[in-house]
Amino acid sequence: MPADNGPFTDGQVREISRACSTASAESGLHFSVYIGAVEGDIREHAERLHAALGPGATDGALVLVAPGDRQLEIVTGKQSARRLSDRACALAALSMTTAFAGGDLVGGIVTGLRMLSEAAGHELPAAAH
Repeated sequence: MPADNGPFTDGQVREISRACSTASAESGLHFSVYIGAVEGDIREHAERLHAALGPGATDGALVLVAPGDRQLEIVTGKQSARRLSDRACALAALSMTTAFAGGDLVGGIVTGLRMLSEAAGHELPAAAH
């Protein structure tokens, strides 16, 4: 990670990173967060970032937050979409945007990741499939 964290303190970056790691560990999905400017259409930008996850994109969920544009997008892969419904993503997005409107960018992201992880549930062992 570059030394320049933008508007975030080191502690805030660690908090977001820890929330991603926890959500990934608890659900078995790969969660990632992108915070920054968007080039062109937000959905297309988010899908390009998600695809850049490579093989992990199938089990991945990307949360893109563009604070300057006041936009949020959640992209899921083929496998993760089976466990994260559109409704679950919409509820997490609503919670995040509510926190963002109150000025709590980090708290909104952390809460959104927690909600997505809880909605996905726990990964079943391979033998249980």
